[in-house]
Formats: sequence, C-alpha cells, structure tokens
Amino acid sequence: MRYLFVHRAMPGQFGHLASYLAGNGHEVVFLTQSSAPPPRGVRAVRYRRRREPAASTHHYLQSTEAAILNAQAVARACEALKSRGFVPDAALAHPGWGEGLYLKDVLPNTRLVDYCEFFLRAEGADVGFYADEIVDIELACRLRTRNAILLLALDAADRGLSPTEWQRSVHPSEYQPKISVVFDGIDAERVRPDPTATFTTPSGVRLAHGDPVVTYVARDLEPYRGFPNFVRALPTVLDAVPRAQVLIVGGDGVSYGRRPPSGANWREYMAAEIPLDPSRVHFLGRVSYDDYLRVLQVSRVHVYLTVPFVLGWSAMEALSAGCVVVGSDTPPVREVIEDGRNGLLADLNAPASIAGRIVEALRHPERYERMRVRARETILGRYDLPTTLPLLQRVLDGRAG
Repeated sequence: MRYLFVHRAMPGQFGHLASYLAGNGHEVVFLTQSSAPPPRGVRAVRYRRRREPAASTHHYLQSTEAAILNAQAVARACEALKSRGFVPDAALAHPGWGEGLYLKDVLPNTRLVDYCEFFLRAEGADVGFYADEIVDIELACRLRTRNAILLLALDAADRGLSPTEWQRSVHPSEYQPKISVVFDGIDAERVRPDPTATFTTPSGVRLAHGDPVVTYVARDLEPYRGFPNFVRALPTVLDAVPRAQVLIVGGDGVSYGRRPPSGANWREYMAAEIPLDPSRVHFLGRVSYDDYLRVLQVSRVHVYLTVPFVLGWSAMEALSAGCVVVGSDTPPVREVIEDGRNGLLADLNAPASIAGRIVEALRHPERYERMRVRARETILGRYDLPTTLPLLQRVLDGRAG
C-alpha cells in the first residue's frame, strides 16, 4: 500500500508508525516543512507556504490564515506527487497547522485520518486552570476562532485518532464517535530500566542508579508542565533528604501558554523567587536522547506535572524506564497512573503535596520496587510499539473503528 504522512515538524507523533509501515514493504511519503532526516525507509517531500499571513489580517485570524497557506502548499505538493504517480491509499495528518485541510479535495479516494491531539476550550481544560490566569471574552473568542481549522479538518476526515480517551473527550461530542483512541506507542525495548546506568552532570557530579535522584523533564520549563510548583516543592525535598540530587531537563522557551510577568524565562523567574543550590539542583537544558534516557535510568523519583492538556511522552517513557513517577492528579495523567499502584499522584496546585510524595519515595525506595515493576508493566501491557503499531495501522487502513 501507499501511505502519506503530513506534519510540519517531521516526524512529530508519526515517526514510529511511518518506519513500521515502510519496514513492512509499504511505500511511505512524508510531507513536511522540516529539514530533519525522515524516518527509516520513508521519503520526505518538503513544502513551503508562499507567503506569511498579512499584517492587516484580524488578530483572531492570524493563525487561521497561516493554516490555510500551509494547506494550500500541501495541496500543491500533493498535486505534484499525483502527477508523478504517487496516490496514497491512506493519509494521516496533524490538523494543528492546517496542513491536511484540503487533502480530501486533492485526493478524494484516499482514506484520510485526522490526528485529534487537542481541541481548544476556554474552560474545563488547560486554559484558566491556574487561579492567576485571566480568561476574558477576548481570549474565549480567539480560542473559538482557532478551532475553526480543527473542525473543518475533522469534518473532512474519514476518521479521527486521539492518543488518550481524555484528549478525545475535549472534542465536540458530535464528533467523538468518529475518533479512535490509540496511543502513539513507546519503544519499550530501548526505554527500559538499567541498574548499571550512570549520569554525570556538566559540573562533574556523577550519579548512578540507586542514588536519591529526582528528575523532571519538559520540552520547556513552564507552568503548563507545572515547573513553578515543582521548584516551590524543592526546598522541602532538599531539606528532608540531604543527599538528594535533582536533574532538570528542558529549554527556556515557551512551548505552551504564557511568558513570565518579568524575567527572560521561567527558569530565571523562579530562581529569583526560590534560589536553589547549584551543587544539588542541575539545570541541563535540552539534552540528546541518549542522555535523556540515562537521566530516567538513574532516577529514583521522576516528576511529571501538567495542566489538563496533551499527555507528554516523557511521562510514558519514565514509566517504561521503571521510574517511580509522581504525576499531577490531572487528566489525562489519571488515565495512565493509578495512585499507589503504578505511580503516585499529587495536587498540581499544592507544592506541599508534590514535595510530600517525592520525599516519601526518596526515603523508602524499598517500598516502591513493586511500583517500579508495575510502571513498566503498564507500558508493556498497553502502550508499547508491538501493541500500538498494528492498532494504528488498522485505523489508518479502515479496519478498526
């Protein structure tokens, strides 16, 4: 068969699936803006939109115009692929940047699956979760307008696909029966416990599996992923466990949400509020994937915090690595972590709650060995690649509802 993947930042969520299909002898093309190398066995085709959104466009519609420009460029690229004989049997597109909007018009006989990662809402999800956020009519109207592209894409698609039940649930109820739920998949063969693992910080501190190490990972250090409240929990943790070391992985940008009210980034903003001992708290920035895995493998307690939003892969990979995960008691984390069985849950809005769960697991690691095993079993039973990839292919092929 022939498959088409469309994602601005290749491979996005589609890397494992694209490689799997190519490895099974199918022809796979990836349409993208990214200059990164494609997944193994996959042919990448780059597209560029012809211009940027006009400065005169209403500010509610700036992202909408950008999405339409992307969709036009993808449609032209698909026309060129057709002229060279490539007509896919099925396509999977991320709607967030509009890219798949016109695929069904260019490829009417191609089965189109829409990756339904999230649907924006002014209440009941990520927006307004923290008490200090102002959700006014301006923001509510802007969010509703941004959903226009998501709705058009979902309406045009033959099927939708969400990684978790909760992420499906934020979509309009009329469309939810159209959306299948299958997680992207975790490479549990690669992401696994390693009792021999070590990690050395840039300052020369050498840490090994079994040491009292607390880890935290996010693409960027920001409130969406609970970074400020994690920092506010650390003084209690460091006082209670004098040998504890903390490894923090993440950039200084803003992937989601807002910038700090003052200061260049949230790391600096929180440092002004709570100074931390650099000999014990190590900000690693963004690291290679191999270093990231070693961080998880030396972790005694991994902290994964998020407002009600998309579930990050780091939470799942921490479980796969056999970490004791302290997660926020928020959806969709609750969908994966059952408090006291395969992880621990804490109140995201209460640094004392976060600190208490961390200290508990640091002080008594012997009590949590079975939890580590159950954490990995959770991934092996439901979320590893041998489980998810055939299910994803069935959705793409139209053989699963």
